[in-house]
Amino acid sequence: MPKQPIQLSDHFTYSRLVRFVLPCIGTMLFTSIYGIVDGLCVSNFVGKTAFAAVNLIMPLPMLIGTVGFMLGTGGSAIVGITLGEGDNKKADEFFSLFLIAALVAGIVFTVIGLLIIEPVAALLGAKGEMLDYALRYGRILLISLPTFILQNMFQSFFVTAEKPHLGFAFTVGAGCTNMVLDVVLVGALHWGVEGAAIATFISQIVGGLLPVFYFVNRNNTSRLHLSKTKFNRRVLMNACVNGSSELMTNLSMSLVNILYNYQLLRFAGENGVAAYGVIMYASFLFVAVFVGYAVGSAPIISYHYGARNRKEVHNLYSMSFRLIGVVAVFLTIGSMFVIPYVAAIFVGYDAELLVLTTRAFRLYGLSFLIMGFNVYASSFFTALGDGVTSALISFLRTLLFQVAAVLVLPALWGIDGIWLAITAAELAALAVSVYMFVTKDKKFHYRHAE
Repeated sequence: MPKQPIQLSDHFTYSRLVRFVLPCIGTMLFTSIYGIVDGLCVSNFVGKTAFAAVNLIMPLPMLIGTVGFMLGTGGSAIVGITLGEGDNKKADEFFSLFLIAALVAGIVFTVIGLLIIEPVAALLGAKGEMLDYALRYGRILLISLPTFILQNMFQSFFVTAEKPHLGFAFTVGAGCTNMVLDVVLVGALHWGVEGAAIATFISQIVGGLLPVFYFVNRNNTSRLHLSKTKFNRRVLMNACVNGSSELMTNLSMSLVNILYNYQLLRFAGENGVAAYGVIMYASFLFVAVFVGYAVGSAPIISYHYGARNRKEVHNLYSMSFRLIGVVAVFLTIGSMFVIPYVAAIFVGYDAELLVLTTRAFRLYGLSFLIMGFNVYASSFFTALGDGVTSALISFLRTLLFQVAAVLVLPALWGIDGIWLAITAAELAALAVSVYMFVTKDKKFHYRHAE
């Protein structure tokens, strides 16, 4: 007998919660995997310089594309709370407003990005052949920004629509498209970095544009549908404020990546940037588990908070900490074993770079023990509609603490200080997260069942 579909209004056990969030974790993991294939093809078929150039310019389109995460997480919290209050029509209107806003923002930022990419690449330290590779790759990704932003936004809204499995299916479709085209365009046809960028562009059409047709169809069983809407400045601003933590997280990641690359060029040259590129691609697999859980569980919290079901919010809060703790230990231990093999796949053709990457990744991997709690803390407060607290945690964790660490620690421990900066930042952020969980309970009442 088939299992009944899980709804946001259900009471969640460990089994039910894991079943509900697994598609979101799968979505994030698969997104990471096809991103890794992108880097593998460039590194092995085009070369080390092209790989370093791609990783040097990648933060720019990623930085601009963060608006999709902001509208997705902030908007889905508002929509989830509205569904919990029982107003489905208004939830559809808000969802439609956020989609239109994401599309307009994507077009505007594409134009801005194309105007600034060359001076930005030069400012980041790209010269000669590396600058040429960076511009050829980056311009195509900037053109694909509207679909990239929509793809990021739909990751949250598929969960709110109680269709996480469908969201995963779209991600698999986009990922398979990207991986096949990477092998064909970069490996077989030798189109270089342009081939990798075109493969990404086409995959984002699958993940960002095709879901629009699903939500337009009002005959499906989705909790959300696209409908007529009108401009609502207050709701749009609330979504931006509420999703500012995710905006800050992704914005900060891009800015910090730029700083890491700058420091690594000073300490280790092109090899340092290439090693950091491998770490970023591979670490996505580990971080994806935490982010996927946070994205998958947030709409449940929003729904029950909107329905004033404090007992279930407490239940979700308690279970989440236990699950994250167990997973963090396993991921950290597992990363230490798989790191040499992952590094060899990317840069096995260069012995010196392989040694540097393996040591760097092991030091960086210590952060997985702490990171999940901070990712969940930020997502939890977003789900409750407290975007300010969520943004503060994200700002301190992903920007202020990391910038301080990556500037100070190398003066003490050289290049090892750069690799340990992420762990130092996560430790400092954990203290902030614990403080917020304790003090904010006075307002939201999630630490004790009623």
